[in-house]
Amino acid sequence: MKHIKIKSDIVDDDTGKFYKWFGLSAAYPAQVESILNEEDNDDEVVVDINSPGGDVFAASEIYTLLSQYQGNVTINIQGLAASAASVIAMAGDKVKISPTAQMMIHKAHSASSGNTDDFQHQSEVLAGVDESIANAYEAKTGLKRTDLLNMMAQETWLTAQEAVDKGFADEVMDFTATPQFLNSSQGPKITKAKVEQWKQIMAKAKAYDEKMASLNQAKNDKTKLQAKIGLLF
Repeated sequence: MKHIKIKSDIVDDDTGKFYKWFGLSAAYPAQVESILNEEDNDDEVVVDINSPGGDVFAASEIYTLLSQYQGNVTINIQGLAASAASVIAMAGDKVKISPTAQMMIHKAHSASSGNTDDFQHQSEVLAGVDESIANAYEAKTGLKRTDLLNMMAQETWLTAQEAVDKGFADEVMDFTATPQFLNSSQGPKITKAKVEQWKQIMAKAKAYDEKMASLNQAKNDKTKLQAKIGLLF
């Protein structure tokens, strides 16, 4: 059995490397793909979700990887499957949700700047993203697209039983759990600008290390040459 954890922020691969370097928890496509490619490609996969969401395109890639996987995929919503995390949850052959868990769906949003044309274009892009997200919900629930888009527009929060009743989940886990108060913030906490800044710093550090290694090698070679000359005389 292969075990995948979608915990904390859902981010793209570069941002995932940034999180990993600092020892922070994150879920990203390359991480999921690596687990799926381990050993047999038809082993059962269990995905545990407790995430406020994040990058919708990274979530789309993870959703696609899980949907195309040959083996059975079971999704366990343990705490929160919000925003982009709810999209990933739709990839399960069976979706189970804890009685204390919740799911949240909403329309895509982003930060933007520019003139009226830029904002009009961004609005069209976001509308297209909403339609793409609705595809995943529609395939799982069988609900009408207009109803789904309306739920997304209202930022709908679903309890475990509501998620099952509307088809977002298949069953409520059968056990008694202690309710938890979870962080419902949406999106990655680390901006792309910070990731790019970190990449530049790491590149400079690598170049410095290589330069110092080259200087040390040259110094060692010079010392060895002096020792050989000393032996000759």
